[in-house]
Amino acid sequence: MKGYLWSATPGPGGAPLAHLARWETVAVDAVGNVIEFWGFKRNQGRVWAFLYLRDAAFTAAEIEKELELSKGGVSMLVRDLERWGVIVRVRSPGDASWRYRAETDLMKMARQVIEEREFAFIARIRLDLDEALRLAESARANKESIRRLKRMGQLAEATERALKLFLRTSQLDVKGMFGVFAARS
Repeated sequence: MKGYLWSATPGPGGAPLAHLARWETVAVDAVGNVIEFWGFKRNQGRVWAFLYLRDAAFTAAEIEKELELSKGGVSMLVRDLERWGVIVRVRSPGDASWRYRAETDLMKMARQVIEEREFAFIARIRLDLDEALRLAESARANKESIRRLKRMGQLAEATERALKLFLRTSQLDVKGMFGVFAARS
């Protein structure tokens, strides 16, 4: 997992980009690092952060130039970011070029990513744990292993409930997850 490569020691940041102020380079790279830590592409975070900080819409060619990325790379990145709902494609009247601007509602972005990515992940984990439990029971595994498999399933269910509550209320309640860890029954 990429996250294991993270270090608490601040690094010097990326090489300065010719078109960005040093503070922009540091901020854009910081967001890129966070996004990479979460399992996304680093440059997805960099593109979003650049658009967010500049508070303007840019063409793919402008993003390419400002962040020193390839044309093909920018094309794939903006397509992914649009699909996640973190950037929006816009066209100004009289302008033939598509431009991209950052979504600025951070909670809306978090909800979108959780709905599309995290729920699918948790659903897959729940299916796998249900299958593991079924196999363990049919193999007559020991009671302690079955009990632990059930607790793992409860943790997945509590995580799913917490995420659903977060999507409804924008508040993350993880008490149910801690209850699974504390339970010894």
